[in-house]
Amino acid sequence: MLTKRRWMAAGAALAVLGGGGVAVAQTATAGPAPRHCPTLHVTKGWYGDNRAELQKMIDERGSCSGSGGARPVATFDWDNTVVKNDISDATLAWMLRHDKVLRPASWKATNKWMTDDAARALTTACGTSVPAGKPLPTSTDTGCTDEILDIYEDAKTSTGKPAFEGEWNHRRTVPEYVWITQLFAGHSPERLTGYARAARAENLAAPIGAEQKVGTHTMAGYVRYYDQQRDLIGTLQKAGFDVYIVSASAEPLVRAWAPGVGIDRHHTIGIRNLVRDGKLTTGVQGCGDVKDTHGEVLTYMDGKRCWINQEIFHVKGARAWQQQDRAHRPAFAAGDAETDVTFVGDATAGHLAINRNKPELMCRAYDNADHRWLVNPMFIEPKKRQADPYPCATTGYTRPDGTLGPVRRADGSIVPDQQDRIHG
Repeated sequence: MLTKRRWMAAGAALAVLGGGGVAVAQTATAGPAPRHCPTLHVTKGWYGDNRAELQKMIDERGSCSGSGGARPVATFDWDNTVVKNDISDATLAWMLRHDKVLRPASWKATNKWMTDDAARALTTACGTSVPAGKPLPTSTDTGCTDEILDIYEDAKTSTGKPAFEGEWNHRRTVPEYVWITQLFAGHSPERLTGYARAARAENLAAPIGAEQKVGTHTMAGYVRYYDQQRDLIGTLQKAGFDVYIVSASAEPLVRAWAPGVGIDRHHTIGIRNLVRDGKLTTGVQGCGDVKDTHGEVLTYMDGKRCWINQEIFHVKGARAWQQQDRAHRPAFAAGDAETDVTFVGDATAGHLAINRNKPELMCRAYDNADHRWLVNPMFIEPKKRQADPYPCATTGYTRPDGTLGPVRRADGSIVPDQQDRIHG
């Protein structure tokens, strides 16, 4: 965790860490105390000493500290990190209820991993009477809506058959994550952002805990900005941090939401589908040495590192997949799931894990190998304590081929199983 030690002329101090309750000896370099930086104002919702630890990090690393050099970078995941609930789910639900999903000429062609069973199920459920490129009547056609949601949510057809097959790098992409962006094909990026704004207004107006019926599916019916994260992002910006959103949602969706926390489109990185003749296609921009693809690389897990390196630090080619030197990494990063574990771990001054009981992220957060991890329960409807330990030593890590193995530290040692200690 971030330390609470004061700068001491003797150079060594014992830090008592907030949140995890672990005492760690650290060496401090003598020097002047940092200047006072902008202050976090929201107190409710932060666990233990987390707010104080974040403030200390801001004071020490912000440009307001007088340390000079390049502006420090902070990177945040979006869904369930900056907001409660998922804006991809919210937008897709709105589009299905308002007949905004366009029928593709071929369901099979929408996604390179889609099975014949899934393509047949979609063709049967949604029919062929609607011309290709025209809106499907999903507000009234429950069967079509349900088939789309079954495949998106479960990667299975309504009869339980696998919807995707083949090989993919499980630390770079997930077929159903790709597929939701491919369902947006045929719309302009601006129109999709408009749909996301409509969904945003609806979900912000709904009460906390609200649900909605989409087809026969029950989905979350509300989204909320976390006051704590809005305050943290604003304070970081005032303290000279260059703050970015790095999301596994489609970038046009994030552009509808990010201004609510003061983030402009130039600081927004999401899944970028290729555009042809002004319309989104099913192709996806590549990263590093991976050219434009059908979704083999997303802003997902290791892919988030690649996009941060490429777009923020201008690291090109195969090097963008590698962890960079400390001068070319974010100072601070925040996330809530495996999708975020790589870039959150890359941060040099602080890592914030919002606890949604996601094994690899929580293994690394509780192991706290560099003593700079903070764990915080979800600010709205937090998860209860996970009774069983996280299986860090056996199956906490997802390998590129999809098999599971132990979570390892940078030196190769295995992270032991971790108890869930910080929860709702």
